[in-house]
Amino acid sequence: MTDHASTTGTAGGPDGRVPGPAMGPPNGQQTAAQVHGSTTFPELFQRITANVAQVIQGKQEVIEMTLLCLVSEGHLLIEDVPGVGKTSLAKAMAFSLDCSFGRVQFTPDVLPTDVVGVNVWNRASGDFEFRPGPIFHHLVLGDEINRASPKTQAALLEAMEERQVTVDGTTYPLAPPFMVLATQNPVEHEGTYPLPESQLDRFLMRVSVGYPSPEAAIDILDTHGGNSPGVGALRAVADSEDVMAMIATVKSVHVAPSLKRYIIDLADSSRRHPALSLGISPRATLNLQRASRALAAARGRSYVVPDDVKLLAGPVLGHRLMLTPETQLQGATVGDVLEDILATVPVPVTQDA
Repeated sequence: MTDHASTTGTAGGPDGRVPGPAMGPPNGQQTAAQVHGSTTFPELFQRITANVAQVIQGKQEVIEMTLLCLVSEGHLLIEDVPGVGKTSLAKAMAFSLDCSFGRVQFTPDVLPTDVVGVNVWNRASGDFEFRPGPIFHHLVLGDEINRASPKTQAALLEAMEERQVTVDGTTYPLAPPFMVLATQNPVEHEGTYPLPESQLDRFLMRVSVGYPSPEAAIDILDTHGGNSPGVGALRAVADSEDVMAMIATVKSVHVAPSLKRYIIDLADSSRRHPALSLGISPRATLNLQRASRALAAARGRSYVVPDDVKLLAGPVLGHRLMLTPETQLQGATVGDVLEDILATVPVPVTQDA
C-alpha cells in the first residue's frame, strides 16, 4: 500500500492534485498522533506490519489491510485458494500483537455451541457453569466459514455486530480488541453454504492473498522450507493496550463534511446503477469512513483525503454489491462497475468550511 500523491487523476483537482490542508480539521492539526509514549500511530503501524511480514512474504498490502481492519473495529473475510497463507496471516497478526488467538475449523457438523460455548453441569458445585468457546479470544479465525451450516454461521452474527454472545439467556461481553478473520475457498463449492448478504455485510473488508511473486516464493522456501519455526518464532511488538490506543486515535481522525457527502454520493450512485441489483448499504458507508480514518492515521495524517476513500472502496465495498443477471451475462465484474462509479461521482477538491 504505497502512499502515492494521488492514485488517479480524479482524486484531486483537474491537475491530479490531492487536497491537503483544505481537507484538514478545523483546528489545523495535521501531525501524526501519539498512541503510546513517544510512539506515533504510523511508527507502531509499521512496526506491526513489518513483524508480520517476516513470515508472510511479499504480501505487504494484505498485511496492512488486515491491520487497518482491526484498528477500524471491523471483521475481515479472506477469500482465496488453499495454501496461500490465509491461516498463517491470522496467526502472525495475533502473535505480533500478543493477543489471544482462537480458531474454528468449520465443517457441516460444527454446532453453534462449538463456537460460542456451552453450559455444562458441574457435579461438584451442583450447578451449571459456562465454558466459553473460541469466540472469546481477541482474534478469531473462522477457517472455511462457508462449510459451516447456516445455523452455525448465524451464531457469529451477534458476536460480530454486538461484540457479545448470549447463551441460555445470559449475555457475555467479548473483550476488546476483537476481530473475526474468516476464510473461504472461492473455487470449491461442493458441500458449502454460501454466506448470505446479511452476513457478508458484517465484514468490513474482503481481501484476497493471491499467489506470491517468484522472488517472494523463494523467500517462502528459505523461511519455511527448513527448520525455521515460522509463525511460532514471532515475538510480540505490541499488545492489546496498544491496539486500543490505535483504535482511539482512528476515531479522532477528521472527516470533512464534503468527504462525508462524497461517501454518500458513492452509495447513492451504486443504488441507481443499472448494472447492480444491490447497492451500498448504510453500514457500508460507515465502514468506509472508519477504514478511511484508519488509513489516514497510518499515513501520518489527522484528516482523510479522497484518495483514502478511493483506495479502500474495493476491499470495503466489493463484497456488498450484486450484479444484475444481464450484467453477469455480459461478462462484467463488480470491480468494473465499482470503477465506473468512482470515475463518475465528482470528487471534492475545495475546502469545506
